[in-house]
Amino acid sequence: MRIWITRAEPGARRTAARLQAMGHQPVLAPLLEVHDLPGPIDLDGIGALAFTSANGVRAFAARCPDRGLPVFAVGAATAEAARAAGFSAIASAEGDVNALADLIAAARNRIAGRILAPGPREPAGDLPAALAAQGVSARALALYETLPVSPPSGMGPVDAVLIHSPKAAERLAVIFTGRTGPAAYCISAAAAAPLAGRAFAKVAFADQPTEEALLALLPA
Repeated sequence: MRIWITRAEPGARRTAARLQAMGHQPVLAPLLEVHDLPGPIDLDGIGALAFTSANGVRAFAARCPDRGLPVFAVGAATAEAARAAGFSAIASAEGDVNALADLIAAARNRIAGRILAPGPREPAGDLPAALAAQGVSARALALYETLPVSPPSGMGPVDAVLIHSPKAAERLAVIFTGRTGPAAYCISAAAAAPLAGRAFAKVAFADQPTEEALLALLPA
């Protein structure tokens, strides 16, 4: 299958490699670009870091040398990014933002301070609010933003498209306004939501918000 990868770099190339190993033909045409945001990183009173994406890990690690704080990651890819960045005490929720909040809340007695959640300017989920509901103090820190880009002209037809975020799905819906889109495979129900009621050949979403579950949706 010829499959369009819409996620931003550097994740897009990793997804392309996995598709090639499965025998598919990846088409790299991200609909989003990651841009770092300026500003200081204050770790005063912080007892642990919570990352909801590998991009958050990358942005934090590029600007702060501290690797001594424990890390809570939303899933395996984010946990691996944290290990590659030099963190050693890492726990992975293997789920979504709510699963990450549950993991952190269960470990609250071992955390000496507030939770800092470095991530995007517009996160898909509100981790501090989910933690506050469980009595855990946390604050978000915007270190990057994802901005829309247009696919290149002459990209050619594709059999399917992979969606890794609601924001990418919103861009895809705009691009295919007034015409039928290809089969869309989404990493979560939230990522599929912007495509509801739109004219796509198929819209399916993974039962777990991981790339493994996403790729398992593809026809053999």
